[in-house]
Amino acid sequence: MNNRPKIKLKLTLTDKLFEILGWFSILAIWVVTISNYNNLPESIPIHYNTLGQADGFGSKVIILTLPFIATILFIGLTILNKFPHVFNYPISITADNALRQYTIATRLIRYLKLIIVFIFGHIVLQTIKNVKENTSELGIWMLPLTLGLIFVPIAFYIFKSINKTK
Repeated sequence: MNNRPKIKLKLTLTDKLFEILGWFSILAIWVVTISNYNNLPESIPIHYNTLGQADGFGSKVIILTLPFIATILFIGLTILNKFPHVFNYPISITADNALRQYTIATRLIRYLKLIIVFIFGHIVLQTIKNVKENTSELGIWMLPLTLGLIFVPIAFYIFKSINKTK
């Protein structure tokens, strides 16, 4: 790993759009959370089971942890993405394949950052909606959709990474 090439990647339009959309989404989660905070009751759903039904309730201050965690994850992955030479890869990295592998891996990280923010944002929005409508569920589709949005691109990345053709 120490002898992997260190390459400064140029961002494509897609990369820039993912970054801008991600930062905008982080801001939006904070705005929605803070603007609705005072209208929330003291007790809100804070945990959902695998069927998307609320099975834990707690203080409304807990809703602030969702945008906080999303922000920390987003910033952490943004920093990590600046060092693709330290990532784990399914193949050996050489001078010949480094640019392609780094590009694929950093794009995957950008996509995952965006999906993480969307998932946290959806939970915030759904929690606020549940409180307003006196319901308490995310929906039965939330867990499979979340897993699919995360693991299907990872599988695609692995396939694309080990595939020799461009």
